[in-house]
Amino acid sequence: MVDSLDAADPFTAFDWSLAHGRSLTLGPKGVLMAIVNVTPDSFSDGGSFLDIDAALAHARACLENGAAILDIGGESTRPGAEAVSPAQEQDRVLPVIEWMARETDALISVDTYRAETARLALAAGAHIVNDVHGLQREPDIAAVVAQAGAGVCIMHTGRGRVKAEDVIEDQRLFFSRSLEIAGDAGIAADAIVLDPGFGFAKDASESWALMARLGELHCLGHKLLIGTSRKRFLGAVTGREAGARDVATAATTTAARLAGGAIFRVHDVAFNRDALMVADAILAGRP
Repeated sequence: MVDSLDAADPFTAFDWSLAHGRSLTLGPKGVLMAIVNVTPDSFSDGGSFLDIDAALAHARACLENGAAILDIGGESTRPGAEAVSPAQEQDRVLPVIEWMARETDALISVDTYRAETARLALAAGAHIVNDVHGLQREPDIAAVVAQAGAGVCIMHTGRGRVKAEDVIEDQRLFFSRSLEIAGDAGIAADAIVLDPGFGFAKDASESWALMARLGELHCLGHKLLIGTSRKRFLGAVTGREAGARDVATAATTTAARLAGGAIFRVHDVAFNRDALMVADAILAGRP
């Protein structure tokens, strides 16, 4: 297992080590990761940015609104989504990553579980690999991350396995295996952030329990990435369709930031920038 960092205080400054000699300070201020889905079937914005010009315009707008990271995905992760081939995924994401690396100074993340897509994306200029299968679908992806010196977001999922009854215990069990894979591949501890995986094979009650107990995850020793944006468990409370859940998303962003979340992966950057400003102002007022 990777040696964990001292994360007893989630607001302590931590330099996240990324590819191409870059890094990002996490802890003192909330950080926004903008979702750029280059897909026809993502659950809330499928098809909106499939055209490369639309994707690039959206990416620019996200940066102007305060995003520090652009997360580029070429395959929908919604339940029941049709799988795409590695070649399709790469054809979608690589031109966008190449343009962003050439035309902006943004930090670029590739949302993939495939080792070869990750390798090509990092070569094209990406700095981070965001794996929704926590390095457990294609374990070779861990070696790709290590060789590139990339940052990695390791996400928890309940898909395809038997879960522990307690939501936090299941997080510990899953991440124990993921961190073992990372350590065996040579990924440094300062390259890792963990994502609890809200909504991934979790019903609404499980996601809300996870939100309520988020602070318990700091014992894992890594900064947390929070991805609640427009997800179904928000609709279960508000009754709103996916595209109308940005206010609810911002509410969870505020709550998760106060509980020690570091990075927030969102569709609407402007709403969540304001939410983080409010949360960070509250944190600044603490003794």
